[in-house]
Amino acid sequence: MICSTLRRVGHVHIYLVRKASGVSKGHHQQTVGSRPAASEFAARGASGNVLELLGKSYPQDNYSNLSRKVLSRVGRNLHNQQHHPLWLIKERVKEHFYQQYVGRFGTPLFSVYDDLSPVVTTWQNFDSLLIPADHPSRKKGDNYYVNGTHMLRAHTSAHQWDLLHAGLDAFLVVGDVYRRDQIDSQHYPVFHQLEGVRLFSKHELFTGIKDGESLHLFEQSSRSAYKQETHTMEATKLVEFDLKQTLTRLVTHLFGDAGAQDQIGWAFGLGLERLAMILYDIPDIRLFWSEDERFLQQFRVSDINQKVKFQPLSKYPAVINDISFWLPSENYTENDFYDLVRTIGGDLVEKVELIDKFEHPKTHKTSHCYRITYRHMERTLSQREVRRVHQAVQEAAVQLLGVEGRF
Repeated sequence: MICSTLRRVGHVHIYLVRKASGVSKGHHQQTVGSRPAASEFAARGASGNVLELLGKSYPQDNYSNLSRKVLSRVGRNLHNQQHHPLWLIKERVKEHFYQQYVGRFGTPLFSVYDDLSPVVTTWQNFDSLLIPADHPSRKKGDNYYVNGTHMLRAHTSAHQWDLLHAGLDAFLVVGDVYRRDQIDSQHYPVFHQLEGVRLFSKHELFTGIKDGESLHLFEQSSRSAYKQETHTMEATKLVEFDLKQTLTRLVTHLFGDAGAQDQIGWAFGLGLERLAMILYDIPDIRLFWSEDERFLQQFRVSDINQKVKFQPLSKYPAVINDISFWLPSENYTENDFYDLVRTIGGDLVEKVELIDKFEHPKTHKTSHCYRITYRHMERTLSQREVRRVHQAVQEAAVQLLGVEGRF
């Protein structure tokens, strides 16, 4: 997929797309094959270790950085769990597109793919979208790599190239995506995206437009391996208008009144958790993974369009502990620490904040101090219980990240 125009509106990514020419390439198990991983923190190991994931085997290498916390989420597919709030959002979007966009024979114009494997190649996740080899979005610190050639998708766009080259020109993709990120009520290493793509031929785009037969998709320009032809202003404006109209209709439906050589198109991506948190007043992203019936039963409705206002579970008190340490001279990233805390503390961890940064005037060593907020979603935590978890975080930080504790 080639992106010719990219904008970001809030949490919605909008970009005009065009299919590029070329030739196509190419029960959850949380186990590590030939021998156990080196620690409980991550499923990583020396060359020769094998990770069994979704029925397939993947050799491990120095790129492997999947935490056991994240591995436990692969295959859960919350968006396909009936009556889950993410499933409700997905079904409402599907219903809207099925009703509003109908093909020539009365069948839905958009096809839906919601069960594609989250394990993709780095080529699918980056190269197929023309993301350069040195682009910062490829960083190991920001992604979950199975190995040097495979990863957990960072976006549903990883499937665009394959679907477009299968001959599709209007589709929705829904799935879980994985990114190493900060820890707070809005961020989680696993979340869910819904993406829409639509392409138009010259005939489809200009039909009904005055003097449309004289209009063109592209200006007089040449195409190379690094640059596509330039779209005409008329084509770009019409596609932008169609995308704006499509999203306006979708938002109104949800919230109420509050590439080919001869095609052009648009694509958008929506975060299902963000939509559900607004629609249903869900205050914390961790709740989507709850198996507490007090949470789940609130979304067992007979009509997917029925209004639901989440009734909070009892608000249990937080337990707060700080941790500070000297950073190693190299190879430290904040996302490594966040991932470690999330893996050890699990969903007991509500938030991690960097509250102080200090550089020693003589040694020039840097110290970080983080404030970790622990809160159970279903019961009261004791300081003694939290202290054990916090001590495990301290020990793991020293052992696995090479920091020097100031505990």
